[in-house]
Amino acid sequence: MEIFFLKIGNHEGPVIACSGICCRFATGATSMDKFIVSARKYRPQDFSTVVGQSHITTTLKNAIKSGQLAHAFLFCGPRGVGKTTCARILAKTINCENVSPEGEACNHCHSCVSFNEGTSLNIHELDAASNNSVDDIRTLVEQVRFAPQAGKYKVYIIDEVHMLSTSAFNAFLKTLEEPPPYAIFILATTEKHKILPTILSRCQIFDFKRITSADTVAHLEDICKKEGIKAEKAALQIIAQKSEGAMRDALSILDKIVSFTSGELTYKNTLEHLNILDADYYFQLLEAMQQQNLADALLIYDDINRKGFEGDLVLNGLAEFIRNLLVCKDEKVASLLEAVESFKDRYISVGKKVDAVYLVSALNVINESEINYKSARNKRLHVELALIKLSYLAQAMQVIAGEAGDKKKPAEQLRPVSFRNIPAMAPVGRGGRKVEAAPTGTAGATGASGASGAKLIVEAGIAEGAVKGAGKTDGQAAAVKDGGQAAEKGNEQEVKTPAAGSLKSLSKIRQQFADQSQGKEANSRSLEVEALHKAWQQYADYLRENRNPAVQSLELATLRIIDGHSFEVVTSNNLEQKFIEQEKRGLSDHLQQVFANKTISFAVIVEEKASEEEPGEKPLNKREQFQQIVEQYPLVKELKDRLRLELDY
Repeated sequence: MEIFFLKIGNHEGPVIACSGICCRFATGATSMDKFIVSARKYRPQDFSTVVGQSHITTTLKNAIKSGQLAHAFLFCGPRGVGKTTCARILAKTINCENVSPEGEACNHCHSCVSFNEGTSLNIHELDAASNNSVDDIRTLVEQVRFAPQAGKYKVYIIDEVHMLSTSAFNAFLKTLEEPPPYAIFILATTEKHKILPTILSRCQIFDFKRITSADTVAHLEDICKKEGIKAEKAALQIIAQKSEGAMRDALSILDKIVSFTSGELTYKNTLEHLNILDADYYFQLLEAMQQQNLADALLIYDDINRKGFEGDLVLNGLAEFIRNLLVCKDEKVASLLEAVESFKDRYISVGKKVDAVYLVSALNVINESEINYKSARNKRLHVELALIKLSYLAQAMQVIAGEAGDKKKPAEQLRPVSFRNIPAMAPVGRGGRKVEAAPTGTAGATGASGASGAKLIVEAGIAEGAVKGAGKTDGQAAAVKDGGQAAEKGNEQEVKTPAAGSLKSLSKIRQQFADQSQGKEANSRSLEVEALHKAWQQYADYLRENRNPAVQSLELATLRIIDGHSFEVVTSNNLEQKFIEQEKRGLSDHLQQVFANKTISFAVIVEEKASEEEPGEKPLNKREQFQQIVEQYPLVKELKDRLRLELDY
């Protein structure tokens, strides 16, 4: 250590140099108060000052009072909601010498004072984001073996524990499962899903929730009173909305705006600092769009654009604004309204006037514009197109509703077509006896003229006339027409014909059909070998002209006639069979046309042909060659035996 005098200006004093690294003035040194951010300065020191996490602090206090502490805790939740803060408060409270009946630390004992000053040896914090290797965990495990010199517990707080590697997690498993009775582990993470299930099963899990806007505003108001800051409640509400439930973010925003405004927070300068568009612009835009005043809507957007707001920010804010209007339409979900209190009444009054269908359609238009905003080359034109669509959205909805109404009108005017009631024809009984058609309902008993009680007697002759000739329908229509006239006149008509007329007509039809079948059979030909091969070859030539690969299979196949109308196609392998099966339909049509016989059919079968061995000399193998040499030259075998050679067969 070296001591020497140094003179700077009017100040002179000794300087103590420690290895040439650090030095300070012993006299004449000026001190400046260091600024501490609100997130650190107003960090809660006991459970009662933790904001918005009563479900967790109550559970921890009860566990401390009853002495039922777990050996491992896992605090998980979003950023800035108090995970590390609660871990530190828990570590301080369980080592406190005078715990209050409510389960709070006294903040006066030696353990609490040393903890508040940051000199406690019983609390160890590890940042897993920068110490995530196996060696870091092994060092931690080695420290766990030593009991605390003062206090009851040694608490290990591992922040961002999800950043540990898999091997580090595995090295930590055994110690986490069976730690010493004086060791307590508190793990904190924002991404619970990245932690191994084996770690989760060994910890008592506490899920932290986002802090509500009301709790955030109340906490900010308390801080502003302590710091002497003039703040409008609307400005604090904007800060709470911007923080999205994270108290640390809200306090950081508060510090920035206080520095920007010299200690006075107003609604206007808060919007300017946070780059948030005033909701009044959205109310003006909505009014212009509902009145289909496109010029005013474009001018309002031009004013917004000149203030430096990007198009995607405008679309996002407009979507949130319409969402709030949609929420205000129902009193049950009015609590979901996220807006400044000064605007809530305006939201509710405007929301009741606007149609819900229009709001939903507007949300769809804005959502589509937000999705395609990044890919648009002209960003301003893209936003203006969205405003044009929204301006004429109500008119488009009316046009669509009108078209739907026009489509529905003809359907409503349709009426069922009235048909003339025609009496049913009476069936013909056996033996040619006439059967009267008794009325069974209005259609059968009443004609077109309204006459009732009319009887229609249909003789077998009418049926005969209907069956004869080419047109049955004409005969039936004539009979029905005559029957209708008879019903109108109210007279009973009888046409007496022989009873055997219907039987004779049926026999004639059967005879004609039989004659036609006999004529076809007379022209048909049965299968013959030469004719079959000739027809088969004709189809093969047709396939050759069309360059069909199945032609070779047809030429190699053998035809075997079974009877006059069926035969077999014999092939030598499955490949030829498949080729012929593919052409089976065309072959059948061709053969039936050639032989004028619709009953011709064939089956394709496979019969392997016996391979004929060609006569010739079989080549000798090595053993047979050696035997032949030995027979011709016996001394070769003797030489092999003397030299103890082995043959490689």
